[in-house]
Amino acid sequence: MSSANVLSELAGLLATGGIEVVDCSGTLGPNTPLLKLPPELAVDTPKIEIHKISEYDKDGPFWAWNWLKLGEHSGTHFDAPHHWITGKDFSDGFTDTLDVQRLIAPVNVLDFSKESAENPDFLLTIEHVKAWEAEHGEIGAGEWVVLRSDWDKFADDEDKFLNADENGPHTPGPTAEVISYLIDKGIVGWGSQCIGTDAGLAGGMEPPFPAHNLLHKNNRFGLASLASLDKLPAKGAILVVAPLKIENGTGSPIRALALVPKA
Repeated sequence: MSSANVLSELAGLLATGGIEVVDCSGTLGPNTPLLKLPPELAVDTPKIEIHKISEYDKDGPFWAWNWLKLGEHSGTHFDAPHHWITGKDFSDGFTDTLDVQRLIAPVNVLDFSKESAENPDFLLTIEHVKAWEAEHGEIGAGEWVVLRSDWDKFADDEDKFLNADENGPHTPGPTAEVISYLIDKGIVGWGSQCIGTDAGLAGGMEPPFPAHNLLHKNNRFGLASLASLDKLPAKGAILVVAPLKIENGTGSPIRALALVPKA
């Protein structure tokens, strides 16, 4: 089948509902949970602000629009390689220089929501991933891999979403070995339903924050605060992510959409 025919068939399936578009994004607003950094490290990302310019009034009689104040890594967002020190030297490592061909790809959804519910510090290991592949099929080059933890159920409560105490945040994530394994397979990037791509206690791993460290060292992408992964199959969906084309951007809020074939 030619490329033109494939696109024509895709358009038809989208029009008739044969392919469902699933929104994998959280709502972006003043109550969106944001990452909290230790006070000695840096200023936290400011709370998201939405300010009205006009709404059919004296400042704009026929139109409504707002201006926003937000950080690049707010809400459901995309981490570009330049976000981390290990990826700082890639000329295509910014949101305005990256290869957009890589942003739309098949997605592997690793469902470990049960384990994450039982243990918020759950760590995904190579053994977990290989067992998943034995059941669902190999993870291929150029594909997304995302961890389904169903953590998005806490997205309306920042304290529960961050789940931090005096020892740090407690959220699930991958081991360094898993990220290395997936990079060797040629994945385009890794995603999580938590505030970041790493586990909450990843600062104590070797290397620290391995998802950030290793992904961006190898010019791969990260996705955080994803939502509604329970609506995706383990395999068979296409994930579409589109960061804003910010000049020298290290990341961007996104609208992550999955194309899911209906049975």
